[in-house]
This record gives sequence, C-alpha cells and structure tokens, in this order.
Amino acid sequence: MNNEQVNNPLHGVKLEKILRDLVDYYDWDMLGELIPVNCFLKDPSIKSSLKFLRTTPWARTKIENLYLENIDKFRK
Repeated sequence: MNNEQVNNPLHGVKLEKILRDLVDYYDWDMLGELIPVNCFLKDPSIKSSLKFLRTTPWARTKIENLYLENIDKFRK
C-alpha cells in the first residue's frame, strides 16, 4: 500500500468525477467565474474541459482545490 495516499482525499477520485460534481453543484457559469478559463466560459463541455485540465497543471490544481473546499457536499 502506498503510504503517501493514505490521507489524500482525492486518492481514487477521477478528474471527470471532480469536474462533473463541480458542474452539478455550481453550473458552468459560476465555475467560469470562480476559475476564469475559456473551457468553462466559452461553449463549455466535459470533454473539452477534461482535455484542458489534463494538460494544464495549474488549472487542474485550482479545480482540485475547489473540490476539496466543498468535498463534504459531494460525498454521499
């Protein structure tokens, strides 16, 4: 077992789930206000956003941090 991941709340959570949870909670407009990137502001989609987030570490970090701030709302 990897000890580095024991206390990581994102361990095992796919980026797509993080993004879908945030979009369901905030909607695209609010997400674009919170993290102003074109993939959220102009013709947003899960597919285009995932492509951008997977290749842009700073944006992925912002999404993951926003998810962590609200993680209790997404756990069921």
